[in-house]
Amino acid sequence: MRSVGDYTLLHVLGEGGMGIVHLARHEPSGQRVALKVLRPQIVGDEEGRRRLAREVGSLQRVRSRWVAEILDADPWGPVPYVVMRYVPGRSLHDEVVEEGPIRGRDLDWFARCLIDAVAAVHAGGVLHRDIKPSNVIMEGRTPVLIDFGLARVADDPRITHTGWLLGTPGYLPPEILRGEDARPATDVHSWAATVAFAATGRPPFGRGPSAAIMDRARRGDHDLAGIEPRVRAVLDAALAPDAAGRPTVAQLQAWFRDPTISIFDTLGTVDPAAAGGGVGFAGPTTRPASAATAPRPVAETAPLAVGAAPTRQEWDDRSLPAAEPTLVEAAQESGVARLRRTCLWAALALLSGAGLATAPVPTAVIMLALVVVLRGLSLAGSVHGERRELRGARWHDGPRLVIGTPWHLVRSVPSTVVLVLWAAGLALAAGLLCYAVAAPGGVTLYVCGVVLATMLACGPGGSRVRGPVRRVLGPLSRSTRRWAAAMLVLAAVAVYLIVRFHAGGTDWTPWHDSPLGSAF
Repeated sequence: MRSVGDYTLLHVLGEGGMGIVHLARHEPSGQRVALKVLRPQIVGDEEGRRRLAREVGSLQRVRSRWVAEILDADPWGPVPYVVMRYVPGRSLHDEVVEEGPIRGRDLDWFARCLIDAVAAVHAGGVLHRDIKPSNVIMEGRTPVLIDFGLARVADDPRITHTGWLLGTPGYLPPEILRGEDARPATDVHSWAATVAFAATGRPPFGRGPSAAIMDRARRGDHDLAGIEPRVRAVLDAALAPDAAGRPTVAQLQAWFRDPTISIFDTLGTVDPAAAGGGVGFAGPTTRPASAATAPRPVAETAPLAVGAAPTRQEWDDRSLPAAEPTLVEAAQESGVARLRRTCLWAALALLSGAGLATAPVPTAVIMLALVVVLRGLSLAGSVHGERRELRGARWHDGPRLVIGTPWHLVRSVPSTVVLVLWAAGLALAAGLLCYAVAAPGGVTLYVCGVVLATMLACGPGGSRVRGPVRRVLGPLSRSTRRWAAAMLVLAAVAVYLIVRFHAGGTDWTPWHDSPLGSAF
């Protein structure tokens, strides 16, 4: 696999005008990220690298759970790249094509999250300038705004060459099409066009030649049919050809927190009745604004960790995260945890040997049954994880995993047979070596058990055995108490097996005597 800096590139997530986006792994921490490798023509000279450095410096100020934040970048390296929070899921465009338009409360939630993302971008002093369905990733029904390839510092809108058109027809506001500077109202227009697509499954300015689409955008000729009236009225105002007639981001945030607040009285350009206002647009509110209805400053919103997905309950329950350990502390803790986990692995292998020396047949049956179950569960988990990585989380993921697991158990049988035969062959070879040096029967069985357990975890396809076991041993290894308790349990079982062996020798149930001869 190819590496860039401290990151290992796993596979390509997508390709755009500025570069190729890869799913990558940060090697020191193992964290999954989205890494965009910039095209040579974008950063081929000093000016291009300075432009990227300015952009990254601005984008690193943006922090929101609804935005894929910039985590790292190297504008001046041999391979310039930008690292962003990885968001599993499909783009809004693909989601709507596959699942259909977003309706009802889900649409309110979508629009509300997305306008908060826009507010967070603006609070960082940046304009996104390219909000569109392909730049919104859906984690379930929650949108996350991605790809700041076209974002620019708010007070430096002419950083690109004169005459360049940055954006996608149908989601570009009229002022950009007229060659004017971008402004916060520019992202409001693109936000509304994106929400309209989510609600209807079609671009609000139609399809066809780019010139025709842009002409409709200049004239404000948009199609919002099929959207419920109260949301349609907001989108109609936000898609106004005149930027001054659009609601501000703060007004939109306030309305989504309390739809009884009218945003149109402030604008003075839209008649709620003519816009089909419906509920929430009957007139100005009679109650004063309060802390509950006023838009919350974006600076008070604490960002989530990489890969975290907001829930509806978290919307109004945002708190600052607990202090994180330093890198040195995390590295030390990781090293200690690895040592503890190694001790647990060794204890399990030694325990397998003791079990095979004491009761060979039951121990072998239990080991083989565990291998079949673990490999089947691992395969089911991999399919489940790949589906969530592609589509994002769904409410039916759990039931689907349970229902599909038996089939994956069956699918894993052929490769499990190969692994078992390979491990059994090496265990038999170890037994023959012990026999050659005239080792006692109990010692031979013990060595065979240790080798068999080790090879079942390390042989071809053994990663599907190690993976589920590691998920259990990992949490145990990170806590001294849990690790010590686990070691005590394993030691107690080992003592029991040793005492039983010394008291009665090897138990060959279901046979009365050893089928391998008097040596055992």
